[in-house]
Amino acid sequence: MKRRGSPWTGLGAILLKEMADHLSSIRMRLLEGLILLTAIGTVFAATQTLRQTIGEDPFLYLKILTSAQDPLPSFVAFMGFLIPLTAIALAFDAINGEYMRRTLSRVLAQPIYRDAVLLGKFLAGIFTLGITLLALWLLVTGLGILRLGVLPEGREVARGLAFILATLAYGGVWLALALLFSVVFRQPATSAMAAIAVWLFFAVFWEILAGLFFNIISATATGGPETELALANFRLFLSRLSPNTLYSETVLALLNPDVRALGPVLITQLEGAVRGTLLPLSQSLLLVWPQFTGLIATVIMLFAGAYVAFQRQEVRA
Repeated sequence: MKRRGSPWTGLGAILLKEMADHLSSIRMRLLEGLILLTAIGTVFAATQTLRQTIGEDPFLYLKILTSAQDPLPSFVAFMGFLIPLTAIALAFDAINGEYMRRTLSRVLAQPIYRDAVLLGKFLAGIFTLGITLLALWLLVTGLGILRLGVLPEGREVARGLAFILATLAYGGVWLALALLFSVVFRQPATSAMAAIAVWLFFAVFWEILAGLFFNIISATATGGPETELALANFRLFLSRLSPNTLYSETVLALLNPDVRALGPVLITQLEGAVRGTLLPLSQSLLLVWPQFTGLIATVIMLFAGAYVAFQRQEVRA
């Protein structure tokens, strides 16, 4: 049967309702409190060290995000750990929770298509993550001004905003994954455990497995420098199959302007480069464009999988 009307009818209502649920839920408040405490702790630890370098470092506020002081890791390291958990918590029961409450069939009985329901829930999670990240970045910047007594430069603000976009794309990967599992599995606990298992696999075990596979391949390879370069690129390719690696490389180049390459570099590629020269933001963005588009492509593929699976499901009460 041909559908009548726009498939996006009701998208705004779903989006606003889901955002209101996210921002007012106890689950989200607990996660926000945890992120807030870690942000305050890492910023105070970093500024305690950076007070001695005021006037010497042209990117002082970027160092706040990347500096670590025992026993606390850097702010970026905390974000790499907490953002996936927050994204999974926002979407692991997005669809199967409606099944459990027997409300999905009632929603779809209205002039609202499945397209609007799924996209509205995904966009609500993305907007909630974006609001949280922006508020957190403003808090970190404010604490940095309070602790260091200097204002950030425009180029630091621009790189900070680019960092937020990259972190939002990284969170979108785990949000889309949790949304997919919420469609595939009928029990919210099962979808949550599956999403966390995938995150742990890429966070802990992927580098180990990639290293073992690379060692097997390299043990049988023979040749000169060209072979060594090909093996190095292959090792990098295996590592970049993980969204964690794509995110870490993106953040490395955005928050460290002295980074000029993210892989093997030949001497001929450095001809004309001035040692110690910092890259402008435009060049850093070109450097990480493949990694950023890889994250976006992963989000699109996972959401497409959730869309196809949701369209084929039976939603009777």
